[in-house]
Amino acid sequence: MTIRTSSLPRRGGGLALLLLPVLLLARTAAAAGAAASEFDDGTSPKFPGCDNTLQKVKVTYWVGGDEQDSLTGISARFGAVLPDTAGEKKPAVQPDPKVGCAKSSKPLAGSVAVADRGECTFIEKAKTAEAGGATALLIVNEEDALQKMVCTDKDPPPNIKIPVVMVSKSAGDKIHSAMSSGNKVDILMYAPQKPPFDGAIPFLWMMAVGTVACASVWTFAVVGEEPKKNDAALEAEENPADAEVVELKTTTALVFIVTSSFVLLFLFFFKSTWSAWLLVFLFCVGAIQGMEYVASSLAIRVCSRCGEAKVKLPGIGNVKVLTLVTLPLAFIFAGVWVAYQNSSFGWVGQNFMGICMMILVLQVVHMPNIKVASALLIAAFLYDIFWVFISPLIFKKSVMITVARGSDDGPSLPMVLKMPKEFDTWNGYDMIGFGDILFPGLLVAFSFRFDRIHGKGVTDGYFLFLMIGYAFGLSCTYVGLYLMNSGQPALLYLVPSTLGVISLVGAKRGELSQLWNAKS
Repeated sequence: MTIRTSSLPRRGGGLALLLLPVLLLARTAAAAGAAASEFDDGTSPKFPGCDNTLQKVKVTYWVGGDEQDSLTGISARFGAVLPDTAGEKKPAVQPDPKVGCAKSSKPLAGSVAVADRGECTFIEKAKTAEAGGATALLIVNEEDALQKMVCTDKDPPPNIKIPVVMVSKSAGDKIHSAMSSGNKVDILMYAPQKPPFDGAIPFLWMMAVGTVACASVWTFAVVGEEPKKNDAALEAEENPADAEVVELKTTTALVFIVTSSFVLLFLFFFKSTWSAWLLVFLFCVGAIQGMEYVASSLAIRVCSRCGEAKVKLPGIGNVKVLTLVTLPLAFIFAGVWVAYQNSSFGWVGQNFMGICMMILVLQVVHMPNIKVASALLIAAFLYDIFWVFISPLIFKKSVMITVARGSDDGPSLPMVLKMPKEFDTWNGYDMIGFGDILFPGLLVAFSFRFDRIHGKGVTDGYFLFLMIGYAFGLSCTYVGLYLMNSGQPALLYLVPSTLGVISLVGAKRGELSQLWNAKS
C-alpha cells in the first residue's frame, strides 16, 4: 500500500485499515429483521397433526410480578398454534424429572411446563406435559441455538393440543435461574406477525446515504482542503510525520476477504461473551478517534486558530490543546455508551459513534482508482453471497446471519447502524452493517476526489451519479428484504449500483481508462 500525506488533523490510518476486515463482518442489512415464519424451510415432513408453520415466538416472562426482557423462541411443527396477540400469562413450573420425559412429581395443571431437552423426543415431552395438565410446553435447548422441532415420516400423528416452543440455552437459563431462586415466574407466549410497514427503514436509509455523502465531501466542505493531484510521494518525503492516509492496493482486497472469513468462522463456532466484548472494545477505540477527529475538524472550521495552541506534556511532547479537550470528552461518551448500550436509547450513542468512525475511516483510507475498487468490491460481493446464501449448504445455517444476530448473552454486535422498530411488537431493530456503508463509500469518496482534481462539476462528474446509485441500491436491498422475508446481502445490490454505474458512465464518456489507472 502507498502512504500519502495530508495537512488534515487525521489520526489512526493504521487503525482504520486494521478495522476494515472487522467491519466487513457487519455486512448483512437488517439481518434480524426477518418475518415471523423465517424458520420454516418447508423441507420437513408434513401430515395431519404435524403441519404447523414454524414460527418465531415471543416469550415474555415475569419474575415476582416484574416483567423482564422478552426472549425469542421457535414453535413446533406439531401442537396447538399460538395466537398472534398477547393473551393471559400462566405460572411456570419445572417438571420433576427436569427433562419432562416421565410423569412429573410436581403438579403441572394450568401451568407452562419448562423442561430441559434430552432423553426422549420432543413429541414424548409434549404428550407427557399435556397429560399432566400443562397449558403449554417450553423446551430449553442444550446449546445457544434454536432447533426445529419436526416430525419424521415414521411418526404417527401426534394429536397434541398444547403449544410447544423451544428457547436457547442462554434464554432458558434466565428462566431457570429465576425459578431456582424461589421467585414466582409467569410466562406468556405468542407469535406476533410482522407489520406491513416498517417506519424505521426510511430513517436508516437516510442515515446510511447521509453518512456516505457527508464523509465523501468532509475534507473539502468541513476541513476546507482541496484534493491534491499525484504529489503523494514528494509530500511523504517532505513531511513523513503527517503521512497517515492509507491508499489501498488490489492485493489488499484478498487480505481483507481471507481475514474477515477466518474471523467470521471463529465467531460462528466460538460465540462467547468475551469475543463480543472484544468487538465492543475495537468499536470504541475506532469511535473515540472518530469522535475526536470530527469534533476537532468542526471546531477548527468555526475557529481556525483553535487548532494552533499547543502544550508540552512530559513523555509525550507537544499536544494540541484542542485534542486535550475533545479526546477526554470522546472517552467519556464511549464509556457512558458501554454502560448503557442495552438501554432503550443506547442505539442513539452507537449510531453517533459509528458515523464519526466511518467519517474518519473514509478520510484516512483512500481508493486510488476503480481497478482497486473492482478487486475490493467484487471480492466483498462474492464474500456476501457465499456467507449468506451458500454457507447454509455447508454449515446447515447462514454463517453471516447467525453471527449478525449474536446470542442472548453479552453485548450485541456493535458494527451496525440501527433503528428501533416502533411499529413492531418485537421491539427489535432494523440494522445496516458499517461495511455496507464503508466499502461502497470508498468508491463514492474516490469519485468526489476525482471530480475535484479534474475540475468536473455536478453534471459532468461522477459523484452525483454514484450517490444516486448508492441510494438506489440500498433501496433495492430493503425491497428485497421485504419480498424475501430474510436478511439480505446488501452488496448484492450496492456493487452493481455503484461500481457498475461508474464503469458504464466512464465508458460512455471515454474516460474508463483514466478512472481505471487514476492516482487521485
